[in-house]
Amino acid sequence: MSPAIALAFLPLVVTLLVRYRHYFRLLVRTVLLRSLRDCLSGLRIEERAFSYVLTHTLPGDPGHILTTLDHWSSHCEYLSHMGPIKGQILMRLVEEKAPASVLELGTYCAYSTLFIARALPPGGRLLTVERDPRTAAVAEKLIRLAGFDERTVELIVGRSEEVIPRLRTQYQLSRADLVLLAHRPRCYLRDLQLLEAHALLPAGATVLADHVLFPGAPRFLQYTKSCGRYRCRLHHTGLPDFPAIKDGIAQLTYAGPG
Repeated sequence: MSPAIALAFLPLVVTLLVRYRHYFRLLVRTVLLRSLRDCLSGLRIEERAFSYVLTHTLPGDPGHILTTLDHWSSHCEYLSHMGPIKGQILMRLVEEKAPASVLELGTYCAYSTLFIARALPPGGRLLTVERDPRTAAVAEKLIRLAGFDERTVELIVGRSEEVIPRLRTQYQLSRADLVLLAHRPRCYLRDLQLLEAHALLPAGATVLADHVLFPGAPRFLQYTKSCGRYRCRLHHTGLPDFPAIKDGIAQLTYAGPG
C-alpha cells in the first residue's frame, strides 16, 4: 500500500478509534492483557483474583469479599463480572421477592452468587450451575470462604442444558421462584424454554437475565416479549468500569403456561 493511500484512510481510522475507544479498551483488557497474564502466570484470571481475595479479605464476610473483587477488577485486572450496580439491583430484587428457591445459571467467580446468598430469606436455597470445572473450583472456595454451606448454596458442575432436566430428580428442585441467567446470552432462550418444558417455573416466578444489551440476547428478548407469558422490564446499566458501554438486566415475571 502506498503512503498516499494509507494517509487517505487515516481520518477514518482515527474516527473509528475515537468513536469506539471504550470497546477497544475493553478488548485490550479482556482479551489481550488477560491472555498475556494467563500465559505468564499459568493461572486463569479467576484463580489470580481468588489469590488476591485470600490475602485482602475477611473470611465469613461476603460483603467484604465482594468489595475486594470489585477493587481487584478496577485496579488490577478486569474481571468481567456483574459489578456493584447490577449487584445491588439483584440483591434488592431477591430481598423483595423472598424466594424459597433460586437457580443461577453461570456461577463464574461466584460474584452474583454471593449477592443472592446474602439476600436469601431464612431457609432459602440457591442452586448455582457452572459448566467449567476449573472455574467452579474457584467459585466453590469463594462461596465457602464467605461462610455459606451446601445447605444454603449448592454448586453444580455441568452444562446447563444437561443439568436442567435433572434438577427435579437429582437435586430435589421442584420449582425455581427466582432464576438468574448469567452464563452465555446465546443460551438464554434455550434454557428458559427448558425450564418451561420441565415445569420448573411457577406462576409469578421472577427470571433475571444479565448482559441482554451487551453482548446482547435479541432472540431471548423477542421471545419473552412476544410469547405472552412474561411481563418484562429492563434495568439499564453500564459495564463495570466502562459506563459508556450500555448494558442491562431483564426482569421477567412468569404468568404461567397459559
